[in-house]
Amino acid sequence: MNTILISKYLQFLRKSHHYTQENLAEYCGVSRQAVSKWETGTTIPDLDILLKISKLYKITINEILEPKLIPEYVSEFEQIRTVPGEEIREALKEFDMDSLAIALLGASPETNHFIKQIFPENDLVQLEKQMGRVQVDVVEEMQSQVVAMINLHSQNRELP
Repeated sequence: MNTILISKYLQFLRKSHHYTQENLAEYCGVSRQAVSKWETGTTIPDLDILLKISKLYKITINEILEPKLIPEYVSEFEQIRTVPGEEIREALKEFDMDSLAIALLGASPETNHFIKQIFPENDLVQLEKQMGRVQVDVVEEMQSQVVAMINLHSQNRELP
């Protein structure tokens, strides 16, 4: 479970339904600060609050905790090369570089080169060497989270 992705998705849901943090807080019976903490990834709503939110947006709790973003801007990790570098930088600014380095372990040389050009201030090669072996399913999960964050960022840009 990626709390960063969940927090950004909660923010996306609220904005796409034209609610303010105050509106959502009132509906859920919490403070505006609580909503802010959900949207910054400081905390995740309790189960009873997740149930209220899921009813409000007419989705399941699972869809909140594991967002499936449609329409997809990119559908697989290798397609991130089609996204402008500044968009990737903005979408992934919340990710730590270790996570990005893990995702790159399963990427093509072209994608590795592309991402390393976007983040030249980070020594991703050194991070990869420090990690050693990483299970394939961990790499695939991290790639999936990167793709989801790029798609979510793309949808957030389209909101008024």
